[in-house]
Amino acid sequence: MEHVDARQLWVEQITLTNFRNYAYLAVQAGPEPQVLVGANGAGKTNLLEAVSLLAPGQGLRRAAYPDLARSAGDGSWVVSARAHTHLGPVDIGTGLVTDATERPGRNGGRIVRINGAPAGGSGALAEYVELVWVTPAMDALFMGPASERRRFLDRLILCFDPSHRTRVGRFERAMQQRNRLLADGVRDGARFEGLEQVMAETGIAIAAARAEAVAGLASITAERQKRDPASPFPAAGLAIEGMLEADLERLPAVDVEEAYAHVLAANRERDRAAGRTLDGPHRSDLLVAHAPKAMAARLCSSGEQKALLLGLVLAHAELVARRRDGVAPILLLDEVTAHLDEVRRAALFEEILRLGAQAWLTGTDQHAFAALAQKARFWQVEDGALTGFFAASA
Repeated sequence: MEHVDARQLWVEQITLTNFRNYAYLAVQAGPEPQVLVGANGAGKTNLLEAVSLLAPGQGLRRAAYPDLARSAGDGSWVVSARAHTHLGPVDIGTGLVTDATERPGRNGGRIVRINGAPAGGSGALAEYVELVWVTPAMDALFMGPASERRRFLDRLILCFDPSHRTRVGRFERAMQQRNRLLADGVRDGARFEGLEQVMAETGIAIAAARAEAVAGLASITAERQKRDPASPFPAAGLAIEGMLEADLERLPAVDVEEAYAHVLAANRERDRAAGRTLDGPHRSDLLVAHAPKAMAARLCSSGEQKALLLGLVLAHAELVARRRDGVAPILLLDEVTAHLDEVRRAALFEEILRLGAQAWLTGTDQHAFAALAQKARFWQVEDGALTGFFAASA
């Protein structure tokens, strides 16, 4: 193995038990890129999904935890890993149990253990592992609903602000309770005030975090464009569109919070008629444009959209690395070569190596990863089993 930077974030070993199509799998990885090749349905994405569960949340597919269990198993599953983090090596275990002697995770969620000790929920993983992923489902990110772009941005924010997930959760719970009161015909203002105050406090914090993240990404994107004007990953024009974000540009946060609470109180009847809350960070949108063409991303070709998406992810990885003393997040890139020509593929691999990030990449065609020969660890995936092999230079 090549010399390993002690600061690098990487997964050294990962073990799957009764997870998706794997009865049992143990993978000994290295800090270099890990390339998984094999036919569709072999289990490549399943392994990436397992790695994604080393971070908070439901993983890259956002699947219900019971759905992660192997169909021929007993309904339980386990993912365990040895990861090298900024806090040193750490053993992470997570899973779903059916044994009545084992307490299930909080709220019926997955169990998480860190160095053998219960962690109290997946949120604790944010202190150790930072992940960013790109999946085929995200190819339509710029064409789909605003909720998908908000989720994408919020996932990026988690890498340098783990508490962002908690704020989003508190806001959504308070909003749901407010919506329920509206639906039930409640008109007692006292029953709304506490919920609306929580929404105002967390809503402003969410909007501010998103605005800061977009500004940081825009700055890195501009630097990347200046550094390499001919980059096959075009600079993205970025903006966050929303009532709270617009107010934060011209008013102190405390004033925006007070104004938002007033808006919520004043518009209860309107929201009651609509059947939902119409104002807040849950209505914001991430606007992305192909900067050199001055064209909205949704109007670009599929290849240009994929290049814009990857450019954003690479810019984010660089932003995280700068804020983490040079430590880039782990990248999970599923079927990443789709819609990328040979030039863009080579440029992507070069960027991954420059960042020093451990990346897990999947594809059906080994030749698409020829530029990574002798620079990455290659694995053949077949019927729930992995076999390492040597990839010669093209």
